[in-house]
Amino acid sequence: MNKIYPSAAAALADVVKDGQTIAVGGFGLSGIPEALIEALRDSGVKNLTCVSNNAGVDGFGLGLLLATRQIKKMISSYVGENKEFERQYLAGELELEFTPQGTLAERMRAGGAGIPGFYTKTGVGTLVAEGKEVKEFDGETFILERGIVADLAIVKAWKADPFGNLVYRKTARNFNPMAATAGRVTVAEVEAIVEPGTLDPDCIHTPSVYVQRLFEGAFEKRIEQRTVRKREAA
Repeated sequence: MNKIYPSAAAALADVVKDGQTIAVGGFGLSGIPEALIEALRDSGVKNLTCVSNNAGVDGFGLGLLLATRQIKKMISSYVGENKEFERQYLAGELELEFTPQGTLAERMRAGGAGIPGFYTKTGVGTLVAEGKEVKEFDGETFILERGIVADLAIVKAWKADPFGNLVYRKTARNFNPMAATAGRVTVAEVEAIVEPGTLDPDCIHTPSVYVQRLFEGAFEKRIEQRTVRKREAA
């Protein structure tokens, strides 16, 4: 089975549809599948539910899909860097399901592992717990969280082999491994596709069984918040 496609658009061509739930890797702007997000924008699909740690920034990452109003709902843990996200939410134009960050990661991991739900203490006694099943274990209260299974997962990796085994680079690993397992179809954009046998089996983060399509792309790699010290006087 050939998993390699020539571009992001080709890799998504017959798998994206209106109303899908899409799991998106990345944290801030680190490790986001930027080419696939642009291809989603260009495809014109709408009414999407995006599962992502965040919504990118204005004009980049998932911020592109917010600008074109292609996202109906976000399931996120952090939305603080996107003014358009804030505007749409406060205006009632965007649905939002806030999920604590560790819970969001576990919801995707659980969905990918075939686990329909799990109990956690995170969120007990807060708005996060509203409407959720509550249960006691050993005298402590826990709430039930559902695993997430997405119609499509889009992730960014550093290296891959032609079979779809993925290696992420340092902090760009973040949510990508969990998102990759959560998709019924997973598409990966990578910086380099290497020959079979090149990757150390002990260093593979996402096994090929989870990846249906991949392509090699070029990336902008923006810095989310550039912080520099003032130049010292000579």
